[in-house]
Amino acid sequence: MIELESVSKKFGATIALHETDLRIEAGRTTVLIGASGCGKSTILRLIIGLLEPTTGTVKIEGQRVSASSVLGLRRQIGYVIQDVGLFPHFTVERNVALVPTIEEWPSDRIRKRVSELLQLVGLDAGLAKRYPRELSGGQRQRVGVARGLAADPPILLMDEPFGALDPITRAELQREFLALQQRLQKTVVFVTHDLREALLLGTRIALMEAGRLVVVLPSREFTKSSDPLVQQYLDAFGARSNGDRT
Repeated sequence: MIELESVSKKFGATIALHETDLRIEAGRTTVLIGASGCGKSTILRLIIGLLEPTTGTVKIEGQRVSASSVLGLRRQIGYVIQDVGLFPHFTVERNVALVPTIEEWPSDRIRKRVSELLQLVGLDAGLAKRYPRELSGGQRQRVGVARGLAADPPILLMDEPFGALDPITRAELQREFLALQQRLQKTVVFVTHDLREALLLGTRIALMEAGRLVVVLPSREFTKSSDPLVQQYLDAFGARSNGDRT
């Protein structure tokens, strides 16, 4: 579904991403994990076309992501970020309906889609007329996920989407995300610094350090890796013996 071929990114003299090759499998969740500043979010922004690579090529379904193709390709991508980015002067309904409205869907189709999505992410229909300031953090994050799914994109990019939530709400949304992915089978690229979250949600885990991919492994094999950085993460998170998804 998504391919990075010898992709690098520099900001002046700073190398944010060294030459990287990565294949993202269709219908699976690939988790990018690593410390802050290791290049995880840079990869997401390269995929969606918010950044252009310094070298190399990013492809989505064989089509190169470029200035001329990026608008069309973005219609295939939902983007969910940690601080949600909801428009404060829009109701929940208008926030979720943003992309379908831009795409000029018929109004009755938009209303139906918004209703479906609120139910899908576990929000009461009565919240549709509320504004983001009237919602809890967990509710706002659910609205963000619903907005990312609004136009039914095959690809979902998620940048620390649950990182700002309290542990109980975060665990609840992680469970709901797993259930959603089992039903929808989207191609997901999920960024986190939390190894437990990566092991729970990921089909594959790509561990990064200082702008480089260290290992890319199926999640069930990750805890068995002898790579020193993997071992360091397993020890730090106490995940050596119980890292497998249940």
